[in-house]
Amino acid sequence: MPKSKNTFSSWRRRLTQRAVHAGWAWVQRTGSVTAESPGRFRFGSIGVHTRLAFPLGTVFGEPWIHLGSHCIVGEQVTLTAGLMPDLDLGPEPILRIGDGVVLGRGSHVIADTTVTVGSDCYFGPYVYVTSTNHSYDDPHEPIGKQWPRMEPVEIGPGCWIGTGAVILPGARIGRNVVVAAGAVVRGVVPDHAVVAGAPARVVRRWTAADGWQPPLRTPAPVPLPDDITPEQLRALSALDEEAAARLAELDEETVARLAQLDADA
Repeated sequence: MPKSKNTFSSWRRRLTQRAVHAGWAWVQRTGSVTAESPGRFRFGSIGVHTRLAFPLGTVFGEPWIHLGSHCIVGEQVTLTAGLMPDLDLGPEPILRIGDGVVLGRGSHVIADTTVTVGSDCYFGPYVYVTSTNHSYDDPHEPIGKQWPRMEPVEIGPGCWIGTGAVILPGARIGRNVVVAAGAVVRGVVPDHAVVAGAPARVVRRWTAADGWQPPLRTPAPVPLPDDITPEQLRALSALDEEAAARLAELDEETVARLAQLDADA
């Protein structure tokens, strides 16, 4: 026999759920860190429109952390300067993050010595960047008790760092480099390269003389024209595949004119 539905309990559950979601959204907004609302954090510098999402990961040594403008730091991201909190690290920044950088959820940037991330870099979730590596020279001493090795890390501007990638001490990554998901990077990576694997190796590279080698398998995406309007985009989105194929054979000026006619109609 079917159970009777308790409409009051169902209504109350939905109301509670909405309240919980609304409350958590308020906590996230209020707990986020910006230049205007830094909370207890005293970063060496934090640019305009940069936001660290709540909840944060571990953050310490912030006087030696410099964040650029228009950065997005996801939830549970760890940013540290120095081996431990409350150290005097000198007059110069230890961790520098440029403008327009995105650090994905759960990523770690551990700067026991200098770490520099160039502008317009995008990190997927759970990327790990560290300037410190454990040493195991003494076979009789626990590895965790041996003094670590530290080397500066530099990531050039415009890079894309895939999910779960690991950037090891001493890495020097050039500009506009793609690091594949799960790659483990050490050493020098040239500009305009794609690296993958553990340890990472160059699997594709662009040079002015030869272009991309090996060649790209798919054509480059065509960006939208600067002057296209939302109305034209809505008109184009309504087309079926056959009509879109016919439009692809026309020149850009004709396509724009047809889209405008549809929008006006």
